[in-house]
Amino acid sequence: MSKIKTFFRRIQYRLKHGFFTPENIVLMLAIFLCLMWTYRSIESMSRNWELSERLNSERKSLELLKIETQMAELENEYYETNEYQELLARKLANKQLSGEHMVYLPENSEAAKNKHKKSTVEIAEKEYSNFEKWMMFLFPVR
Repeated sequence: MSKIKTFFRRIQYRLKHGFFTPENIVLMLAIFLCLMWTYRSIESMSRNWELSERLNSERKSLELLKIETQMAELENEYYETNEYQELLARKLANKQLSGEHMVYLPENSEAAKNKHKKSTVEIAEKEYSNFEKWMMFLFPVR
């Protein structure tokens, strides 16, 4: 029993006078603070990256909505023209002007309908280089 007691007292003495000295405690505290600072910095950079990605996606969707709004305004202007109203009246009432002959054509195929159609998403998206992405991340426009 006394050997075990002596063994534990020796360990306690070595820890108290060899390991837990004021210099070692300050060193351990400094290492702990450096590790915490590093962890928080990485966490903050990760959060900033996620927020910048969300901001970029919101900007793209805003640009897309602006383009769609402009398209709708142009369509409305076209619907108000006399040319469209005359074409619509001819189509709905099956009317023709003197000297005109009505020709009924078959419906267009899907390939013909989509031949010259560009997606608004393709117009709105701009590909950024890796350098531009880093510059947007490091120096965000506010």
